[in-house]
Amino acid sequence: MEKSSTLYVGLDVHKDSIDIATADAGRDGEIRHVGSIGGDLAALDKALRKLISRGHPLHVVYEAGPCGFVIWRHLTMLGIACEVVAPSSIPKRSGDRVKTDRRDALMLARLARSGDLTAVRVPSAADEAVRDLVRARDDAVRECRNARHRLKALLLRNGITYAGKSAWTAAHLRWLATLKMEHAAQQIGLQEYLHAITEATARIQRLEQALRDTLPEWRLAPLVQALLAMRGVQLIAAMTLVAELQDFLRFESPRQLMSYVGLVPGEHSSGPKRRQGSITKAGNSAARRMLVEIAWHYQHSPRVSPIIATRQDQLPKPVTDIAWAAQLRLNAKFRRLLARRVMKTKAVVAVARELAGFVWAIGCEVQTSGWQGIKTEPAQRVSA
Repeated sequence: MEKSSTLYVGLDVHKDSIDIATADAGRDGEIRHVGSIGGDLAALDKALRKLISRGHPLHVVYEAGPCGFVIWRHLTMLGIACEVVAPSSIPKRSGDRVKTDRRDALMLARLARSGDLTAVRVPSAADEAVRDLVRARDDAVRECRNARHRLKALLLRNGITYAGKSAWTAAHLRWLATLKMEHAAQQIGLQEYLHAITEATARIQRLEQALRDTLPEWRLAPLVQALLAMRGVQLIAAMTLVAELQDFLRFESPRQLMSYVGLVPGEHSSGPKRRQGSITKAGNSAARRMLVEIAWHYQHSPRVSPIIATRQDQLPKPVTDIAWAAQLRLNAKFRRLLARRVMKTKAVVAVARELAGFVWAIGCEVQTSGWQGIKTEPAQRVSA
């Protein structure tokens, strides 16, 4: 069957409904709205069987969204070509102010035929499961932080301050346990905030233990172990970066990875004038946030501490060489920016951008070399 006979199918997917539109092959091929069906796979199969009965191979596209990749996996298993497209890369007319499910489905079918859509990489079910676990831990950390802020706000409103140096240490928690508010209603509120902090902390510990237990069986464990060679990268940071980025070889250059995580500056230049602004913050926010957190460690002088040396034990020499080169270059960049009186937060973001390049280099080195990772027993597994 000729390629030109392909029927392009656009799906506008929601939880309870799917709008279907088709575009015949060829520039002047007919674009039509097929209809709206229920959001379950059985209804989708029934609608696609009617289209297949016309004798044309299907090319199905739909936007990435909260419904995940269930449809992609289902259609791929049935042998139907399917792509999940990035919503941010869909071309839109500036004057188009009308948005409906029908129009979105028609637009997807038309753009799929013209080749103007950018497909996203769909992770395997196992990789997505690890990513969900990483994000669950991130949510627990956010809930714990919010609970702490609410408790400190309650104490501040009542003029209660802690005289110690650091908050949330063992001494600080003991001090909180001795507090007694003036009114019983306030005491109940204080106690509930303390319970929320305790529960969130316990949840974080359970999720981090689950991450440790999951790592040895994960196919991307060698990437995680290799990233541990870098300064400031411990287990949680390494698993977060690998779970969010996964395949480093899909980025042709480190600049593509920097752009993917939104660490490149925005630009609005015209003629001889070149204007660069703040970073784009496009793409994967979890990976970007983790790279910025790691970048703070490179303000210190280059050094392979005993802890880092232990993590680098049994790692390939090219990986440890990249990790050392990262320390030298990033610390020098940090010092150079601070000497120019650049704000420290801006310097950290600039360092994080170059740090992404070293992460890319280690990821590509591991994936191209075929290194199988360090085989660890349960008692030897790296800590978070």
